[in-house]
Amino acid sequence: MSARTVLASLAVSLLFLSISAAPNSTFENPILPGFYPDPSCIFLKDWDNTFFCASSSFNAFPGIPIHTSKDLRNWKLIGNVLNRPEQLPQLAITNGSTSGIWAPTIRYHDETFYLITTLVQDKKPDDDPTRWDNIIFKSKNPYDPLSWSNAVHFEHVGYDPSLFWHQDGKVYVTGAHAWKVGPGIVQTTINLDTGALDSPWTFIWNGTGGLAPEGPRIYLKDGYYYLMVAEGGTGLDHMETIARSKDIDGPYEPCPFNPILTNANTTSLFQTVGHAELFQDASNNWWGVALSTRSGPSYLNYPMGRETVLAPVTWKAGEWPVWTQISGKMSGWPMPQQNRNIRGIGPYVDDGDNIQFTPGSGIPSHFLYWRLPIESSYKVSPAQHPNTLRLKPSRLNLTALDGNFAGAEGQTFIGRRQSHSLFTYSVNMEFQPKLEEEEAGVSFFLTQNHHADLGVVLLPSSSNNSSLVPHLRFRAVSYVPVPATVLVPVPSAWLNKKLTMEIKAVNVTHYSMSAGLANARNGEKMTIAYAPGEILSWGFTGTLLGVFATTNGGKVTDSSAPAYFSNWLYTDLMQIRA
Repeated sequence: MSARTVLASLAVSLLFLSISAAPNSTFENPILPGFYPDPSCIFLKDWDNTFFCASSSFNAFPGIPIHTSKDLRNWKLIGNVLNRPEQLPQLAITNGSTSGIWAPTIRYHDETFYLITTLVQDKKPDDDPTRWDNIIFKSKNPYDPLSWSNAVHFEHVGYDPSLFWHQDGKVYVTGAHAWKVGPGIVQTTINLDTGALDSPWTFIWNGTGGLAPEGPRIYLKDGYYYLMVAEGGTGLDHMETIARSKDIDGPYEPCPFNPILTNANTTSLFQTVGHAELFQDASNNWWGVALSTRSGPSYLNYPMGRETVLAPVTWKAGEWPVWTQISGKMSGWPMPQQNRNIRGIGPYVDDGDNIQFTPGSGIPSHFLYWRLPIESSYKVSPAQHPNTLRLKPSRLNLTALDGNFAGAEGQTFIGRRQSHSLFTYSVNMEFQPKLEEEEAGVSFFLTQNHHADLGVVLLPSSSNNSSLVPHLRFRAVSYVPVPATVLVPVPSAWLNKKLTMEIKAVNVTHYSMSAGLANARNGEKMTIAYAPGEILSWGFTGTLLGVFATTNGGKVTDSSAPAYFSNWLYTDLMQIRA
């Protein structure tokens, strides 16, 4: 053996030893805390070794947030795919609290980003074609939100579409559907420019018998097409299963140890794990993301809703992927070096807020409306009120008509996601109502059917019904019992003065809602009510914290009282992971 061969062999051995000796990484879940369900993630070397993740947004707008990371630990909002009303005007008239954008899939092909998803009208029957509006968005540069196209629509009586580019040049779209023979996964080929389908939908797999096979993803590996789906519904029985075939059209052989991912029948804080995605990093290690709720097996208190969790995955050649079970503290493949120097317009998901609404600034990119906003209802730093956010009232309050619809007139509300188990959120408010039931304040809001509000509202005096006086009012709605409405006349020393309105997670199960004079030396506040997180623990979304203004059904005119909000603060106190 030559000296060169010996040296080469030694170099390979040392390289192997250095790789095998590399320490495993440790990280914490969730990686996207709060209202970030149905994750879809990709890794792109050509985009400076960046991970891109998309999330469902339901009725929230801007919709379909995109986060990026260099290290899988620090995630920054770079924009929202759905950021202009003209892209999808139908979002204004969705007819259910769980309607809106469901389960996007993000993909990259030929220097173009594709985002495919479904706009759902949740108050219509499954077999009604108008319930499911399946759509495609495209962009050459996701760092520029305005680069995302208007929606291209295609026909599918179903939901959760995903894309796969075949070697023969065809583009396959795979989706979930209540098929004639029962729920299952269907597939066809599509023209992504026009939305035209090349052939009828074909049934390819019905899952393993769990409820509602959905969220399909196809991966080509080692000569097999792997079809991974979510089953079991979105509750405690949620799970991920997988099958494979040598032909993309099947037949598909299920994995013998399905489900490959679930936390069902465990005592973990992290439950409802499913709706997953697989991807590789720069070292070709496999990772998986999924949604989860931090509810524990009691499944009663999870106000942050469905969040995004991460796990290392082992996927040997010719075999099935093996997930690490989801928990709050994880260990896995060596991760890229920590990096919080990521470009993008938004904050990191674990950032707090200190927003002063300075002149010339706009609405922060991570703020959300409920459905499409009436833009004239929101103004940053208006004349005569610099460093404030002015809200003009809507006729509808946060519950609105039947709790499921608002219509084109909208609801005046703007907020941010709750992203920590324990937090304090506060904002200063100037508001001088003139007519009975004019109201403005703060809310922790899940949907129109699930929220709690603390507002200043003009109501008849308890001692003299002929006079109207400002009151502090707490009230809540939910499908579970809520605390009684609380009415407290605004103290005389507070009248016509700037107030601080505060929401605080005082522990893992309850919020407090308080008010006080802004800038008071001692910072004292009056706690008006406590409310359980259980009233927000329902459905598909997650809690928003924000401000509102309404006439509570009264006619809105140019003289309707606006509200001015300033010194918007969100401070994280603790993240509960076990």
